[in-house]
Amino acid sequence: MSTSPAGHLADLTGKVAIVTGAASGIGRATVELFVERGVHVVAEDRDRAVEKLAGPSVAPLVADVTEEDSARHAVSLARDRFGRLDVLVNNAGVIINKTVADMTLDDWNAVLAVNATGAFLHSREAVRAMLPQGSGAIVNVGSYACFQAFPTIAAYAASKGALAQLTRTLALEVIGHGIRVNAVGSGDTVTHILDHIHDDGPGFLAEHGSGTPIGRAAQPREIAQVIAFLASEQAAYLVGSIVMADGGMSVAAGS
Repeated sequence: MSTSPAGHLADLTGKVAIVTGAASGIGRATVELFVERGVHVVAEDRDRAVEKLAGPSVAPLVADVTEEDSARHAVSLARDRFGRLDVLVNNAGVIINKTVADMTLDDWNAVLAVNATGAFLHSREAVRAMLPQGSGAIVNVGSYACFQAFPTIAAYAASKGALAQLTRTLALEVIGHGIRVNAVGSGDTVTHILDHIHDDGPGFLAEHGSGTPIGRAAQPREIAQVIAFLASEQAAYLVGSIVMADGGMSVAAGS
């Protein structure tokens, strides 16, 4: 047996995946890692920059995850282009920083629509495609906010709490059909998710991450590695788990 990293994840070779929020950050890193592992990917994002990922193993899809037709189209594209669907990564996410008193209903709905409803819609369509084949894996990209909160992230924390419970409930519904559902609870990761809030979103996240026990923020590929593990048969005994990859933040918070 090969002892190389690629050999350890050989079970992903030939798989077909959908990755949402694929234009940048964790989503893009996941697409790139999947391609390295021999996966065919539908890369979905509302940002047209996702089209730059197009290639023999990547079919880009410009779509809004909050719309039912987007989920249906993503699954259809996976089947039409690559023949099947084995993995769904619900990665698309947004955040606002407002107190509850200052938040509008549109603010609240916009965050929940992407982070929770988008994951529900794509999970529903993916499960419908996976049930007849009796196999599949869904990986949701959560956060330490699945369990913790601090001021100004009420909408984000509520959406990630919902995502954690969607993960657990759906996992119980489909494990008897050979479909595993798990999530990664990511910590501060150097991405552009805060660019609409801070002049230097990645810089802010890097600085904020320095306060974790590990002393730094994650790079997107580090979270992608956990996603790849959860998507693989190496995680065959994980059902409804929220795997914390947050540099120790969730551990330290209880001390």
